[in-house]
Amino acid sequence: MKLAVGFFDGVHLGHRRILGGADAALTFRNHPSTVLSPGSVPPLIMSLSERLETIASALRPGSDPKVLALDFTEETKGLTPQDFIGFLRREYPDLEVIRCGPNWRFGAKGVGNAEFARRCGLAVEEVPFVMHNGEAVSSTRIRKALGEGDVADAAAMLGRPWRLSGEVFAGKGVGKKIGFPTFNVRPYQGSVPLRRGVYAVKTELGPGVANWGQAPTMGDEAWKECVLEVHLLGKDCPFDPPKVLAVEFLRFIRPERRFSSIAELTRQIEMDVRGCLED
Repeated sequence: MKLAVGFFDGVHLGHRRILGGADAALTFRNHPSTVLSPGSVPPLIMSLSERLETIASALRPGSDPKVLALDFTEETKGLTPQDFIGFLRREYPDLEVIRCGPNWRFGAKGVGNAEFARRCGLAVEEVPFVMHNGEAVSSTRIRKALGEGDVADAAAMLGRPWRLSGEVFAGKGVGKKIGFPTFNVRPYQGSVPLRRGVYAVKTELGPGVANWGQAPTMGDEAWKECVLEVHLLGKDCPFDPPKVLAVEFLRFIRPERRFSSIAELTRQIEMDVRGCLED
């Protein structure tokens, strides 16, 4: 049995190269930095449920996909490399090969690596990085691209458009009053590394234009936290909205900003919609 190991945030092209040759995967539910360096936990590219589902779908075709997600705890942090290898042997009695990236580290203080695992009698396949624009594809690079609103560059490294899923909830009805009804989506993941602004998007209900931010033009009625407001192009939002909406980001249109009036905001939204319809 071949086992892929890693956190796999985003399940990008590099991760898929690792997973595609494995029968099973081992990951963590929470990012290790939540324990190792709580003050610098990165925003996550995807929710836990989406990550586990995508990992399973990326495993070797024909395998019976098994994904084990552990909690990274203080106990995990203190495991020696020998302890970790022992855990793998107990958890996977038929383990023959570990598949990992070139920078795989494990055990207390990250002193375990592929060579250590080989000395313990395991075969290790170190999968080369996937390159994009002369640099290795990484979750860090994807977060940076999303933080700059460059969803096209993020998509190139992910191998698919970046997607945000979340619960649809009732808003204040301002969009409907000005002729642009929206779905209000609260993402499941706690932090989203996306630049605030307006984007061309695609949903299962059709194409749309979306704003990620707090709607500052609304003044005292602005959102207290970032919300994704999605307007479907060429149609009214259904009377009975879905409970959950998945939104794919295709193109950055403009940064979010405060307008001097609702009328000025409405004119800008008209231009945003017109631009998306012309794509």
